[in-house]
Amino acid sequence: MSLRIGLPQWQHPNWKRAGLHTLEEYARHFNCVEGNTTLYALPEAETVLRWKAMTGEDFRFCFKFPASVSHHAQLRHCDDLLSEFLRRMDPLSERIAQYWLQLPASFAPAQLPDLWQFLSALPGAFSYGVEVRHPEFFARGEAERALNRGLADRGVNRVILDSRAVHASPSQTAAARDAKAKKPKVPVHAVRTADAPMIRFIGSDDVNDSAALFSDWSARLQEWQAAHSPLLFIHTPEMGDVFPLLHRLWPQIQPYSDGLPPLPEWPDQATLF
Repeated sequence: MSLRIGLPQWQHPNWKRAGLHTLEEYARHFNCVEGNTTLYALPEAETVLRWKAMTGEDFRFCFKFPASVSHHAQLRHCDDLLSEFLRRMDPLSERIAQYWLQLPASFAPAQLPDLWQFLSALPGAFSYGVEVRHPEFFARGEAERALNRGLADRGVNRVILDSRAVHASPSQTAAARDAKAKKPKVPVHAVRTADAPMIRFIGSDDVNDSAALFSDWSARLQEWQAAHSPLLFIHTPEMGDVFPLLHRLWPQIQPYSDGLPPLPEWPDQATLF
């Protein structure tokens, strides 16, 4: 088994000077991508085929279920929406590492039966993940036990959000303030409920502080990748500034990911302009 490493996107205007213009170029350095765009809109059929053409057989996507399913319908009476999403993504079916739900903070423990019904209706050919945000799912009480037990019984991964670095940072940049407003401040519970745990690590503007907090994950990732297939996605408040954090973390994580080369000497953001 092996760790897959990626970012929440494969393009950014600031990356062009580093030679990253397209998904094809991104896929030379990373073996998966988080795939956030599907939360907001379905891609055109031609776009999906283009994504397939730009990636190799070993590359993997982790697409979010659309917000029309997870947020607006709250998993109820959404069979047509779900079918359209899976049909649209079908050309990439062999390159899906995980489809995952990002549930809103309003999705409460009382709605777990809706989650179980939704998951039971999904095709069995894929791996799935669920990210929750309601505080009761982090209180180590019966609600969290019921969530973890239900996911484990169904072989579904609990997506782990680690936003400690960004919320601990004193930075007052616009990107940092925006990240603090949008990223939930929830406890980090490193729980593996299935074979492909997903970790979403949200770094801060400070590489040293972010790397110090990430060190908690090194032993866990080493343990998990020995018998499972964990997924790691690295975020920063301003994704155009992600290179310094990547360079700091890469020696810790690259050995656990089969086939990923060392990172190029991408320039620091200050030298890009």
